[in-house]
Amino acid sequence: MTLDERIQASETRIFKAVFPNTTNHYDTLFGGTAMHMMDEVAFITATRFSRQVMVTVSSDKIDFKKPIPAGTIVELIGRVSHVGNTSLKVDVEIYIEQMYAEGRELAIHGSFTFVAIDEHKKPVRIVK
Repeated sequence: MTLDERIQASETRIFKAVFPNTTNHYDTLFGGTAMHMMDEVAFITATRFSRQVMVTVSSDKIDFKKPIPAGTIVELIGRVSHVGNTSLKVDVEIYIEQMYAEGRELAIHGSFTFVAIDEHKKPVRIVK
């Protein structure tokens, strides 16, 4: 499989409903909850790409473009954007959909960097 095919095959999409127990006093999704969901999708994407033990080493710029209200559906999309020797970068986007209306909007975008490690927690090559 080529690198581009591996990147395409590892794209990860997850849908979630935003319930009141995940929102703040403004009735919008907690930023920390959104970051947790993004890191999880990024981890799944990195693991599907490499099929190795992957650990998060950084979260890069995360842009909160729109608040995410309770009672909406969100789609998280993770895509590998860069592959190095032992690390890779995953871009994650969160889109908002109203439950009872058409359309969607980009709410959050961020990047996460992962490193492949061996049983001794030492970095190992991703692409062999």
